[in-house]
Amino acid sequence: MLFIIKMLTGKIMTIIIEWLSSIAYFQGRPPAVEQPLHTTGHVIVAAVPFPSEETTRMSTTSTVLITGASSGIGAVYAQRFAQRGHDLVLVARDNARLDALAARLREEHKVAVDVLQADLTAQADLATVEARLRDDARIGILINNAGIAQSGGFAEQTADGVERLLALNTTAPTRLALAIAPRLAQSGSGAIVNIGSVVGLAPEFGMTVYGASKAFVLFLSQGMSLELAPKGVYVQAVLPAATRTEIWERAGIDVNTLAEVMDVEELVDAALIGFDRRELVSIPPLHDADRWDALDGARQALLGGIRQANAAQRYRPAA
Repeated sequence: MLFIIKMLTGKIMTIIIEWLSSIAYFQGRPPAVEQPLHTTGHVIVAAVPFPSEETTRMSTTSTVLITGASSGIGAVYAQRFAQRGHDLVLVARDNARLDALAARLREEHKVAVDVLQADLTAQADLATVEARLRDDARIGILINNAGIAQSGGFAEQTADGVERLLALNTTAPTRLALAIAPRLAQSGSGAIVNIGSVVGLAPEFGMTVYGASKAFVLFLSQGMSLELAPKGVYVQAVLPAATRTEIWERAGIDVNTLAEVMDVEELVDAALIGFDRRELVSIPPLHDADRWDALDGARQALLGGIRQANAAQRYRPAA
């Protein structure tokens, strides 16, 4: 048993190290549309039915609520869904930018666009968005995009800064997903997209609090998918690497100092290819999807080696 545990642990570390080295400079383009979907090792693939006609129909016609929609990833998602004919609810703090984006999308794509100004770290504003998700039956897709990054090491963070980061990156997406999930499950259709980050897989990148919040988003998405997919609700985790958005400037980081950065349009277009294929986890900068499958398979194998009734032999007192 000890040999098996060591073998699995070594396998996982090898996969992680090889995978990190392959994305160390955030190289890559999104997969081509005709590339087959990789599902080996995804924990719920055997239990998840192919999307029904009703699910597909709702995903192409329902209203989409997008957080962090005034710029960057959120604004491009708004543009792309408007091009697909979806009505929108745009959520962000900057009302002027939301109004400008909404006016442009209405004019260019002839869709209905509502603007909902909200600071998702403020309890009253968060409750307002939750109520909209619970009560507006037209909303069938939630894009949990709002988030903030971190500059400096762990010991340099302030208590207020950590609290705000966790409120926006973990509490808000969880509560918003919880607000809409029961209604979607009852209808048997709909989708929730949570924007994570490859940093959540890599403590080596040195953004400890931010990375921990994005690891939470990945785990949350996987758990939600296990529970909601059998009820017809699709959950996708999107893991970007460095992407050219305002999040860097707001964190006090010069994006031009990064070795390579993906354009935000390319990132969202790749994520939407994953969305259309019903991928559970989409990692646009990862060239070899088999590496994710191998990592997830190794994780499941490790779980199979856990015997919780007794401590492993290596943790027992010497005879």
